[in-house]
Amino acid sequence: MAWEEWESLKAQAAERRSTQMQLNQVDGGDGRYGSPALPDKYGDLKVKNTELQKIGKSAHHLYNQLWDKARVALPSSDSAAADLSKQGFALGVGLQHVSNRWEEQLKSLMDACAHISNHMRLTKKLHAGDDGYIQRKMSSIDVLDAGFDERVGKPGSKNPIYGSPPKKKEE
Repeated sequence: MAWEEWESLKAQAAERRSTQMQLNQVDGGDGRYGSPALPDKYGDLKVKNTELQKIGKSAHHLYNQLWDKARVALPSSDSAAADLSKQGFALGVGLQHVSNRWEEQLKSLMDACAHISNHMRLTKKLHAGDDGYIQRKMSSIDVLDAGFDERVGKPGSKNPIYGSPPKKKEE
C-alpha cells in the first residue's frame, strides 16, 4: 500500500467517523470530556474517619467482650462432658459436641470482629490512594489518546496537541 493511498483511506475514515475510538469517561464538570473529574465532583462514598474509627472501636470492644465472657463456659462444659462420658451417659458426647461447636462459632465471630476492627483502621487511607492512582492512570490515557489521534486535523498536518513549532531566530 502506497503512502498516498494510506492517507486517502485515513481521510475517508475521518469523514465517516466510523473508526473513531472513544473512551468512556465522566464529564469533568467543564462540559468537556478531556479532563478527568475528581470523585467528589460527581459523587463518591463519603465516610468520615471518625465514623470508621467508631466502627473499628466497637468491633474491637466486642472482640474483647467475647474473649472475656463467652469463653467462660468452655472449661466447665468440657469437664462436665468428660465426666458424664466416663460415667456412661450418652449426654456427655452430646455436651462435648455442643461445646466444640460453641468454640468454633466463637472463634469465627472473634475473627470477624478482629477483621472489621483492623479493616476500618485502613479503609479510608487505602481508598483515597486507590482513587488517586486510578485518576492518574486515566488522565495519562487521555493524554496518550490525544497524542495518537491524527483525525483532529487534515491528513499530513501536525496534531495541535504538540503545540506550534518554535520560531527560528533571525540572524
